[in-house]
This record gives sequence, C-alpha cells and structure tokens, in this order.
Amino acid sequence: MKKYLVVVEETATGFSAYSPDLPGCIATGATRDEVEREMREAMKFHVEGMRLEGHTVPDPHSYPAFCEIAA
Repeated sequence: MKKYLVVVEETATGFSAYSPDLPGCIATGATRDEVEREMREAMKFHVEGMRLEGHTVPDPHSYPAFCEIAA
C-alpha cells in the first residue's frame, strides 16, 4: 500500500483534486467528502491502467509543506 499526496482545491461549483505524483489523475465533487471519495477511486483506476499498459507506477515523492507569510 502506498500513500500519495492529494491536493484538494475549492472551486466556484464544489471541489477538485489532483495528485502531483500521478500526473493526469484528477477528480471533482460537490463536497469535500465526495471529491476525496472520487479521487480515491480515480487513483485506483489510474494505477490499474498504468499496470495494464506495462508502465511502472511511480513511488510517492511529494509532501505537504505550509509557509507562513504576512498577507
């Protein structure tokens, strides 16, 4: 089991998500719970497709970091 970073962004109509370690793997949802659930399924599908096509599934390498600045 591998853990991949997922970035979730609020949009005008709900939420979108992507994983920097799995380029092209994205999901959307009306709520945070929905987008996280959809992203989990998208990641499973994406990795399965990579394996079926003979591609190497990348190891996770992204990590979260927060930088505090005066705004």
